[in-house]
Amino acid sequence: MLIGQVGCRSLQQQDLSINNCPMRPVRCYTNRKMTYDRDNRSLFVPPLSQDHIQGVLNAAVVFVIYGDYECFQSANVYRLIKVAQQQLKVSFGENNLGFIFRHFPQVQIHPHAQRAAEAAEAAAAQGQFWQMHEMLFIHQQELENGYLVEYANRLGLDISRFLQDLSRGTYVDHINMDIEGGLQSGVEAAPALFINGIRYLDRWTVEQIMAAIVAANN
Repeated sequence: MLIGQVGCRSLQQQDLSINNCPMRPVRCYTNRKMTYDRDNRSLFVPPLSQDHIQGVLNAAVVFVIYGDYECFQSANVYRLIKVAQQQLKVSFGENNLGFIFRHFPQVQIHPHAQRAAEAAEAAAAQGQFWQMHEMLFIHQQELENGYLVEYANRLGLDISRFLQDLSRGTYVDHINMDIEGGLQSGVEAAPALFINGIRYLDRWTVEQIMAAIVAANN
């Protein structure tokens, strides 16, 4: 299994329409005054309790991926990691593998990525980050505002709260912190994967990722 290396319908119910909520312009992270070490291969911000994690923080092997919901490579790498996790779960045990997702929306090329990241965070506030995360990657060609509300509705979220969080930009700072941490870790584009704090630079195959997991555990 090999992939290349990095490189809404509107809802009919008016009360569920995102158009009824005054949406602010998308604000993305830029900081032209700072410089970053592009050759850095270590994770600048270690796994934290406030991260979105599958598994446990003290697992023997912890993945951290910086991803973009509108980037098909990010979706493919996420799926590769899931396959690798499933294949190694028996030998490693469920609590010995951890997976963390951090946001790295590339708004210059993916105009809907920032809002999708905010939608994921708004869902997280209602206890459904991973459910929204999966939905956004599955439907990454349909990330306009109306679709985001549709996905929130499918998940049974409190739509008024969801819309309010998006309109206020409640989670923009959180996303910007993810981006800042990525930049300080040498990330220039998504996806970027770190295994136990070290940048993964091999081929994007299940076999290579599994080999890296085993090596990290030794």
